[in-house]
Amino acid sequence: MPASSSVDHGRKIAVIGLGYVGLPVAAAFARAGQRVIAFDILPERIAELKSGHDRTREVEAADLRSANFQFTDDAAALREADFFIVTVPTPIDEVHRPDMRALLDASRTVGAALNKDDIVVYESTVYPGATEEDCAPLLEVASGLVCGRDFTLGYSPERINPGDRTHRFEIIDKVVAGQDARTLDIIAAVYGSVIKAGIHKAPSIKTAEAAKVIENTQRDLNIALMNELALICHELDIDTADVLAAAGTKWNFLKFSPGLVGGHCIGVDPYYLTHRAEQTGYHPQLILAGRQVNDGVGARVARQCVRMMLHHDGAKGPVTILGLSFKEDVPDIRNSKVVDIIRELEGFGVAVQVHDPMASPEEAAHEYGVRLLPREALEPAEVVIFAVAHRDFVCEGWTLMTSLLRNGSGAVLDVKSRLPRAEKPEGIELWRL
Repeated sequence: MPASSSVDHGRKIAVIGLGYVGLPVAAAFARAGQRVIAFDILPERIAELKSGHDRTREVEAADLRSANFQFTDDAAALREADFFIVTVPTPIDEVHRPDMRALLDASRTVGAALNKDDIVVYESTVYPGATEEDCAPLLEVASGLVCGRDFTLGYSPERINPGDRTHRFEIIDKVVAGQDARTLDIIAAVYGSVIKAGIHKAPSIKTAEAAKVIENTQRDLNIALMNELALICHELDIDTADVLAAAGTKWNFLKFSPGLVGGHCIGVDPYYLTHRAEQTGYHPQLILAGRQVNDGVGARVARQCVRMMLHHDGAKGPVTILGLSFKEDVPDIRNSKVVDIIRELEGFGVAVQVHDPMASPEEAAHEYGVRLLPREALEPAEVVIFAVAHRDFVCEGWTLMTSLLRNGSGAVLDVKSRLPRAEKPEGIELWRL
């Protein structure tokens, strides 16, 4: 279904949660000339957005200053809306179980603002059934209304890709689902007023929920295959990138590469699916095996680093790690697997120093107890682990690596294989994942 050519849905929109997903969603509606109540529980987040600053770097200052935005941390303001889009984080806990606390709290907040004929759409990643089975009862209790009679539900899986300037919210096909046919049509009209790509109407909310977790589970498994391939290639003394370059000449070869799999989606969503599957009595094997492979990459890189240090007279460091965010060119450190490298090295007694100009030092210290150092504060290192391929790091290339090594020589671990081997300086031992 193509996007609507005009704003004719007649709905008053509120977006709950202004992170990497919610803020771009709210900005899309504001750019289209629609009034948006943009709500977040953090007063400091609201204050910075009002000042025109977005710490996630996803939305420009000019868009934030739009008169169509009503930034607020006052839940009472939500009562002015009748179409609620919930985009709060849904991470996993320390034992890989879904952590739905933020989503359930958001449901209570929205429930307190609900009136008859309102619609609540969830974009947060959940397991199939969560919207209707876990969130709806909380909305009912907080509102005193009956779901399906007084208000209705919808689900639309988010497809925001942090740092991606090509695949933006408005130009990505949007999957929508509604509790009934009327609700589905309204949800499609609301999103269709800003989405330039197609609108896909899923037959049920559970279908749309499952589609979200499957999208990232598929990517997770393909990357796991590459990570296992990389392990085998090293045992056979073959360069993994060379193998993939050769295999990639086949027209139907899927071009995935090995690497650290963190972040708020690929490293998390499969656990939502397996959690729900296990509740039915089925124990997924392939999905969990892929997760085990990918969750072990950080420790593997660290152990390789230790082996290389032993070759260099058992040097104890320091080891410089470039990058902490979960992917290149974004400040997002959620579920960063670089932390696994740090922890494993520290377990071996290796001194570690970390530099990432994109990430927030305060957030790194709060979330992981990791101290981010400015480049000029880095001591000369025995080893450099090029963990996150930020554009600036890649542009400096070998010049950056040699400048960080003691006497310009030592070992470099290039996790994403972004350094040109043909230009490797003398005196450097290179390892690529």
